[in-house]
Amino acid sequence: MLLNYNPRHCLPSAEELPDSDDTPVDKELQDLIPHILKDILALIWEERMDWYFGVDMGIYYDPENPTDVIVPDGFLSIGVPRIIDEDLRLSYVLWDELVIPTMVLEVVSHNRRGEYTQKKEDYAKIGVLYYVIYNPLRKRKPRLEVYKLENGKYELLEGEPVWLAEINLGIGREIGIYQGVEREWLYWYDQQGKRYLTSQEEAKQAQEKAKKLEEKLRELGVDLNEL
Repeated sequence: MLLNYNPRHCLPSAEELPDSDDTPVDKELQDLIPHILKDILALIWEERMDWYFGVDMGIYYDPENPTDVIVPDGFLSIGVPRIIDEDLRLSYVLWDELVIPTMVLEVVSHNRRGEYTQKKEDYAKIGVLYYVIYNPLRKRKPRLEVYKLENGKYELLEGEPVWLAEINLGIGREIGIYQGVEREWLYWYDQQGKRYLTSQEEAKQAQEKAKKLEEKLRELGVDLNEL
């Protein structure tokens, strides 16, 4: 009797693998910058359920060495369920997801972690289409670099915001306020170069519109208490 053997069934699942490499981020920006991008995606792709944005989450990528893991500061996968179940994802396991992340993000701090060398090579081997490096410490060189995988090697893309055609979004830098901090952040942009707002900015904009409407109604003699 022949058995229907599937080698994937012998590989560990996300529940059986560590959910990180236990290396804490060494700068708060490494946590906040991916979160602002995730926050905006949750607004502009609210109706879509075919994407996932992971923050400081382990990616298990090699079924021959199933415990090998790489942990980007952020990554975006398109073509996967946004929510698997009520417990959400513990990690991102390629032999379960079957979809390579479309983009990974690394935020450089004083403690270099191979963003320009080893990690760049690793992401190319995995087949990640876009590799984004943001280095807020740079003064003379570009702080934002976006690479696209071409024939197995990363090629630097020009311009800013940089248009990511396969994602249908641009990514770039701008001074703004997020969680009360005013500084340069990374944002998503549309094809015309217009920046998408964060949830905080959208809420503030809605409040301002409501206030203006209220003032206009008062000028017209409308008693708001009677509405």
